[in-house]
Amino acid sequence: MSSNPSTVANRIHFIGIGGIGMSALARFFLHEGKRVSGSDRAPSLITDALAREGATIFTTQVAGNISSDIELVVYTEAMSPEQEEMVAARALGVPMVNYFEALGAVANDYYLIAVAGAHGKTTTTGMTVDILEAAGLDPTAIVGSLRSKTGSNFRAGKSKYAVVEACEYKRDFLHLQPDVLVITNIDYEHVDYYRDLADVQSAFRALAEKVPAEGYVIANVTDPNVAPVVTGLACRVVDYREYLDLMLPLRQPGLHNRQNAAAACAAAAMVGVGAEVCSAALAAFAGTWRRFEYKGEVAGAPVYDDYAHHPREVAAAISGARELYPDKKLLVVFQSHTFSRTHELFADFVSALAGADQVVMLPIYAAREKNMSGVTAEKLVAAVNEKGITAEFLPTLEAVTGRVRGLVSPNHVVVVMGAGEVTKVATQLFENN
Repeated sequence: MSSNPSTVANRIHFIGIGGIGMSALARFFLHEGKRVSGSDRAPSLITDALAREGATIFTTQVAGNISSDIELVVYTEAMSPEQEEMVAARALGVPMVNYFEALGAVANDYYLIAVAGAHGKTTTTGMTVDILEAAGLDPTAIVGSLRSKTGSNFRAGKSKYAVVEACEYKRDFLHLQPDVLVITNIDYEHVDYYRDLADVQSAFRALAEKVPAEGYVIANVTDPNVAPVVTGLACRVVDYREYLDLMLPLRQPGLHNRQNAAAACAAAAMVGVGAEVCSAALAAFAGTWRRFEYKGEVAGAPVYDDYAHHPREVAAAISGARELYPDKKLLVVFQSHTFSRTHELFADFVSALAGADQVVMLPIYAAREKNMSGVTAEKLVAAVNEKGITAEFLPTLEAVTGRVRGLVSPNHVVVVMGAGEVTKVATQLFENN
């Protein structure tokens, strides 16, 4: 993409506008005064909000959504090239870019703080935005979730600073040119694309090498998965452990969130934010949607909703729940996300889920995949049971919701986990209750 779409195009259409990143970028363009439309498979809270903010929303994805006055199409990378709107846009000669190309074209005009990592990106991004906001630096921000503070995944700033979440899937973050790069951690993830951990590390290394000599890479330099990525860079490498405060009164539990806070504080320090401002902003940080998000109580049991879909994230969420509720029984509702991840990390999932007292599991959420390995949720349940943890499989959201209602008491804490439709359980538990 040779030029910035925010200055070239005035009429922009998003295919998959309800996605968390896509909707944030749509909000950016709306704020810029562009005419924005978009389609998604079904209405949602996000598409409803975009409509109120001025976007034209289509709840069917058909060729007729593409009109001749559209100057740019932005599409989610999950979209098939043969999707009707994609075909129609090509036929009309409308320029098309994927979300990450468009994000780079927009974000690279700023002094850019990019937050990357296998886990913790969203929380760290949100924390960094709050710190810069508290410091009066007025950043523009695109976050991979809804900030609890504002209910939005976008912040319109007027300064030179931007903070964005940088996703490693398919090396998409290489469209970014960060001045400050945060690497929260590195793990073997997106197993449908990356061959192994070394392949993942090569992508992060390529991103780190894009940081200019006068820029900064923020990382835990002693992490064995991270050290090879940050060794020998031309820019300054800052160890975020120097900013770790184990006594800071965070609202989010777990050591992983203290590490996220340290990374955010380190990034802010690189643009001149003082420690007192940083600590105060972090202590007030209200979190983001589906990152250990408190939903309420059912039968006296607190219920949390969490996006955890990798074994390390599952283990971290369980550890956080244990920290908050050391005397309660932990009931985890889990839906594994993608067959490839479940198959490749099967043993790690079993070990992580064994940290709960009881597990109720839904069928694997296929997302973009077909089941080539034969892995199933039933097999995962059986393996967890072999660890001495009570686990059971139920085929539908309704069955899981009913089962959880029958199990919980004030002696329980419930954590709903996964990147698929399992989040609906955290809502259904409170319906007609």
